Amino acid sequence: MSLSSIRRQVVSCQRCGRLRAYCARVAQEKRAAFRDEDYWGRPLPGFGDPRARLLIVGLAPAAHGANRTGRMFTGDRSGDFLLNAMHEAGLANLPTSQHVKDGLKLTAAYITAVVRCAPPENKPTPKEIRNCQPFLEAELTSLAQVRVVVALGRIAYDAYWRLAAARGVTPRPRPKFAHGAVFQADGIPSLVTSYHPSQQNTNTGTLTASMLADVFGKAKELAGIRKS
Repeated sequence: MSLSSIRRQVVSCQRCGRLRAYCARVAQEKRAAFRDEDYWGRPLPGFGDPRARLLIVGLAPAAHGANRTGRMFTGDRSGDFLLNAMHEAGLANLPTSQHVKDGLKLTAAYITAVVRCAPPENKPTPKEIRNCQPFLEAELTSLAQVRVVVALGRIAYDAYWRLAAARGVTPRPRPKFAHGAVFQADGIPSLVTSYHPSQQNTNTGTLTASMLADVFGKAKELAGIRKS
């Protein structure tokens, strides 16, 4: 499937009634700071360079971030933290991600998520995660030049292993989740793990700018992307 076909399927998805109802309610009620804006309020596809060598996988759209703006990691502090690191690494032309018409372009990178609708309290159910897995598999297949998956958080890390299992890669024991860990095997893009750039993690120092910079340094080296 082409990326455009995947996008159409994602945007029209109605598999998870709980998530669709929540996103629609958020889009109607809005946050006071954004009361004059039209919320996207639908499932979100990934975005970025179709020739990407890095696939960056997050958890899900933020209720008043991507669910509002219509683009992953756009319109909230988590997105700004991620995009600043990508900008420093030469993977993005802007250090922030504010709205879909801000001129942001990614180079050699594609951003997506495990779950395509904003979940209440950022906690999707196992069934909702499973419902979205085919979209992630389709994106990875379509992005034929991807060499490295950067998993932002444990849910993205777990999604990587489902992708690996679908391609016949099932290491025993599975490597433990840890920030900055690397896994490589034939038949699947390499994995580099990071704590998720949530406000909780960045405000407490669990994830710092230098820590995320190190992750992208490793990912670029594994993917054969020249240093910027």
